[in-house]
Amino acid sequence: MYRFFCEKGQITDGEVKITGEDVRHIRNVLRMRPGEMILVSCGDEWEYTCRITMLSEDEVCAEITDAQKPGKELPSRITLLQCLPKGDKMETVIQKAVELGAAEIVPVSSARCVVKLDAKKEAARVRRWNAIAESAAKQAKRMIIPPVHGVMAFRDALIYAHDPDTAAQTDTAEPMLLIPYENEEGMGATKRLLSSIRPGQPVAVLIGPEGGFEEAEVQAAAEAGFHPITLGKRILRTETAGMTALSILMYLLETE
Repeated sequence: MYRFFCEKGQITDGEVKITGEDVRHIRNVLRMRPGEMILVSCGDEWEYTCRITMLSEDEVCAEITDAQKPGKELPSRITLLQCLPKGDKMETVIQKAVELGAAEIVPVSSARCVVKLDAKKEAARVRRWNAIAESAAKQAKRMIIPPVHGVMAFRDALIYAHDPDTAAQTDTAEPMLLIPYENEEGMGATKRLLSSIRPGQPVAVLIGPEGGFEEAEVQAAAEAGFHPITLGKRILRTETAGMTALSILMYLLETE
């Protein structure tokens, strides 16, 4: 079944009313008709199985036939802090990060980032990035749409990840802050550190750009509480490093 998202206020008396761009997608792209079934999530742990009852130009109404808690979200909130890559690689990073369970993506501008966005270009990119995140969330049947934030300066990203008052920290546990670094050695230490992450403990992963981090940035991250880790003896591309780290975390944190 196809997955759609709505606000809690769109569900009343056992019925959900879908509005916005999803109406056009349901009517004109998927060509769905009354009687067909869909899944709806409101961004929490509940998932609703619904039967379409009415389609108009502006609204799709569906009767809720069942409600369940599928437990599809990871027990820990993972924030991906991704330094801006060249070209359209960020789109791939966002798509795969959402599929792998990231709760939010923060684009970061570091010293060796080639991409520099002015305010107008950034606003357009962020809109597109969030549309990609929504599409990936639907495909992966996520319970939430992970937000993609505006571009943060490197120092601001360190504060955002570490500050327990930010949106990234909804749990009282001290966050685990990780920075994969090509010069870090000792897979054993990395394995022990990752294995120590407890379900429910927030995690932030900081991924460098194509040119890697400057030594001063790694030092600043360490002073902010980030733990340097290795992802192996091979040098990974920036778009691969985030996927690798998220895949490892998903494997370690996934519950029955």
